[in-house]
Amino acid sequence: MSKEILVCGAGIVGLATALALARRKQPVEILAPLPAPLAPAGDPYHPRVYAISPASQRFLAELGIWDALPAERIMAVQAMEIHGDADGCVTLDAWQAAVPQLAWIVESSEIERVLTQAARLSGISWIQDRCVGYQSGAVLTEQGGQLRADLVIGADGAKSPLRLAAGLRQQSAPYDDIALVTHLDVEIPHQGTALQWFREDGVLALLPLPDSARGPQVSLVWSLRSAAAKAIQALPAAEQAARLEADLALATAGRLGRLTVNAPVHGFPLFLEQAEMIAPGLALVGDAAHRVHPLAGQGLNLGLGDALALAQVVAERESFRAAGDIRVLRRYRRARAEPLLAMRLATDGLHRLFGSHSMPLAWLRNAGMTLVDQTPMLKRRLIAEASGL
Repeated sequence: MSKEILVCGAGIVGLATALALARRKQPVEILAPLPAPLAPAGDPYHPRVYAISPASQRFLAELGIWDALPAERIMAVQAMEIHGDADGCVTLDAWQAAVPQLAWIVESSEIERVLTQAARLSGISWIQDRCVGYQSGAVLTEQGGQLRADLVIGADGAKSPLRLAAGLRQQSAPYDDIALVTHLDVEIPHQGTALQWFREDGVLALLPLPDSARGPQVSLVWSLRSAAAKAIQALPAAEQAARLEADLALATAGRLGRLTVNAPVHGFPLFLEQAEMIAPGLALVGDAAHRVHPLAGQGLNLGLGDALALAQVVAERESFRAAGDIRVLRRYRRARAEPLLAMRLATDGLHRLFGSHSMPLAWLRNAGMTLVDQTPMLKRRLIAEASGL
């Protein structure tokens, strides 16, 4: 059995890749268990939310799924406040770059739901199995199948079985950080502002969410040293919530008033990873290809950038080249090299900069933030880079 393009994995990036290829008239098939149908969500909100950049929003609109997302579940980010570990602060407003918003906060489950519906409605073939190996150019499946394709795309996550079986090298460095994720009710309305604090004990972010029945709420992403995060995770639920609320009251200095945990707390170990993205007949996208520190909230945006770039180079290849021709795949790798390197250097550099306890560095980083905040041109450039404008 041979198909021209086989996408292994049906997460957000895998579905977006398959749909982008199908929209460009490329024969594509998905290999993944078919998810159970999801009804539109109500309260509570899904624990994992993403900050969708304007570039990613345009891509999702091109795929025809942005308008299918329930508008009442999306929160536009109008501004960002970024605080240093002293008096440094940068405020970024959408109006400074003459854009309607800086980003949108959307639940993972809602994006997956509408992408799955779009893929099924588009007539994309779906093999309800999963990749467990790769041998002699064939994808080996859990049910004993062997699938061949001109191009096999690994969109099967950070522990990608396809990447491992194909022997694609990966550089992986743990941060010894765990991101604690939950949602909070807040006393003071967030007004569409995302808040972030670079602290000695980690990076704290509060992302605005649509109001719940109880009132305004935010999503918490707090990257803490593993020992500190595990100590919080080990507490019983009531004590865990009380500990987080007390710690957050100090960390945020009451910026949003009283903060109340309203959902279970999840923890995700953090890594800096970069894999070989291509081999003859193989390409990786999303977490299978790379992971960065979440302090910039760009992980999914990078993956969607992979999906768009790969679909474009495959669709625009010469008619005499196969989709998996290494010359075609090198174009994909070149297209992604600069944005991936820039984001990796930025996130890792910021993590290291604010993780240092050196007094001169502490003064320098906070003074630098103050300088940026007083320089409109630099602020516009920051917004443009983060937005993909």
